Amino acid sequence: MENSGLQLIESNGIRSKIYMIRGVQVMLDEDLARLYQTDTKRLNEQVRRNKQRFPKEFRFKLTVTELRTLRSQFATSFEIKPSSWGIIGNKGGRTYLPYAFTEQGVAMLSAVLKSDVAVYMSIKIINAFVEMRRTIANNTQLFSRLDNVEQKQLEHKIETDKKFDQVFKALAPKNPIPQRKIFYENQVFDAHVLVSKIIKSAKKRLILVDNYVDETVLELFTKRKSGVELTIYSKDISKLQTMDAIKFDQQYGKLQLKKFDKAHDRFLVVDDRFIYHFGASLKDLGAKWFAVSRFDADALDFLGRLL
Repeated sequence: MENSGLQLIESNGIRSKIYMIRGVQVMLDEDLARLYQTDTKRLNEQVRRNKQRFPKEFRFKLTVTELRTLRSQFATSFEIKPSSWGIIGNKGGRTYLPYAFTEQGVAMLSAVLKSDVAVYMSIKIINAFVEMRRTIANNTQLFSRLDNVEQKQLEHKIETDKKFDQVFKALAPKNPIPQRKIFYENQVFDAHVLVSKIIKSAKKRLILVDNYVDETVLELFTKRKSGVELTIYSKDISKLQTMDAIKFDQQYGKLQLKKFDKAHDRFLVVDDRFIYHFGASLKDLGAKWFAVSRFDADALDFLGRLL
């Protein structure tokens, strides 16, 4: 008897027949019948004759949805053949939904079936339930530890990202000049102050694209730092502009005046990195409403087309 029972355990496996349904571990009636070496009908008949011993906590009937879910979820992973359960109402299949037995229900079955095989197999099955609980508990602890590790890794990543942000901010160029500014009528001095700040911020080179340049514009660039190159592109270069440029270069140095007739707007490029767009010529700043905007990402493309 014990040998046949052991062979049954080895061939089918008990743990593979334990499912989690409604939050509890259970076994189905027909799987238990095979392990107890009886048929499903007789097993359920014995249970019906002893109803008082099988409350809902010990045994419950599956719904159609639970049965379908069980088939779809476990047919592959546990190698259960769906055909072994049959189809409710079809010829050759069982005509009623399976019953699920909890661990307590399995223990009670050995008492009502009254066979040596039932007693022997109940012990084996209950041991399998215990082992399953132990496995789940261990995995839960493992997952908890993994969660803690992942949490620490996430905290470390956040802290690292913060440090990188601090480094990048420290390395990023400081530019106290506003990226956009609107000026209104007669704000001549405010406009003059902003342009002066832009010119003073240059460390290597300034490039002005403006079709209307006179001595008042050149006077603004007397505020540039020593050694900063200045190149002015303008559409129509008159003799007077040329003379002004020559005199400026003689006193302040590093000025080039070049002809360029493809621009409508006014641009001031600082150190080949920042492009300031002016809605008015530098000689007319503050006379009427205008705006100043800075573009940081287009400098290389702008210079490539200009030069």
